[in-house]
Amino acid sequence: MASVIEVKGLKKSFGSHEVLRSIDFATGKGECTCIIGSSGSGKSTLLRCINLLETPDGGEILYHGEDILSGNVNMAQYHARVGMVFQQFNLFNNMSVLENCMTGQMKVLKRGKEEARANAVKYLTKVGMDAYINAKPRQLSGGQKQRVAIARALAMDPEVILFDEPTSALDPEMVGEVLNVMQTLAQEGLTMLVVTHEMGFARAVADEVVFMDQGVICEQGTPAEVLGNPKSERLKAFLASML
Repeated sequence: MASVIEVKGLKKSFGSHEVLRSIDFATGKGECTCIIGSSGSGKSTLLRCINLLETPDGGEILYHGEDILSGNVNMAQYHARVGMVFQQFNLFNNMSVLENCMTGQMKVLKRGKEEARANAVKYLTKVGMDAYINAKPRQLSGGQKQRVAIARALAMDPEVILFDEPTSALDPEMVGEVLNVMQTLAQEGLTMLVVTHEMGFARAVADEVVFMDQGVICEQGTPAEVLGNPKSERLKAFLASML
């Protein structure tokens, strides 16, 4: 299977601290890849580099075989095709739920108001938030905000969505509602890269699990291989700490 996103030799440092040390991995079309590891292992930085919220210090990030760091890729188009859902939702507080899901479509994809609205309502309905289209983010629970953030990402018709610990800021009873939406998306064949602490989700939904530790990928494979039969002491210790 051809890779949608492939990372080769990716490096990133903050000052003298090497956060990513020559990372290599790829994700294919329709795959859900879950990236696990303790805090500070480089997981979120990896996603932020793929989305170019951080500029890597070395290596390549290939999107359909083309290096997005080469300067030859249309970045507005790339960002429309590779969406991101953040830990802290990143909704516009001064806009309604509907406006949050329309504005990117109109600005970036140059859609007209009616088309953007119809598309926004479609995806808000999909995540169960269509009753809240006129609400402001401050009127919503954390789980509701995150579902709006997912609808906003989907409204851009992305090929890939990067999820950066999408449930870690949520109260425990709200985690399920967001994971259920994500599970549905995975089953429908959306290509997903998910940084998560939810081992049950990774076990049930991931095609591939990547375990990162101290800026390197220590183990990767199917959930059965990585979660069910860990090879390294580091991964065994991490999984024990998660239980």
